Amino acid sequence: MHPVKPETCVAGPVTFDINLSTRKLEWFLKKSEICDFAPILHGNKVAFKKHFEIAKKQLTLLICELDPEELSAVLKIDEPQTFKIGEDDLPSEVIKKLGLD
Repeated sequence: MHPVKPETCVAGPVTFDINLSTRKLEWFLKKSEICDFAPILHGNKVAFKKHFEIAKKQLTLLICELDPEELSAVLKIDEPQTFKIGEDDLPSEVIKKLGLD
């Protein structure tokens, strides 16, 4: 688990950010410099797809459960050693929580 960003262990090398201007939940994979498992997982497309779906569910649940202050604090944390692997629409309850509606 990241020492500051409260990700679940289930998510492993997958992390997130929220693009406030597009209202998208962006998904990132950690680079090998910070996660030895990431390149192995990314190299196995079937395993990666399965893991990514589980990670997205767990992280989305976490994002929905955090209060606005906690979520805002998490979003301030920069994670430069990652690369974008996808995006989804931001859940409506998170849009409301962040005052984007």
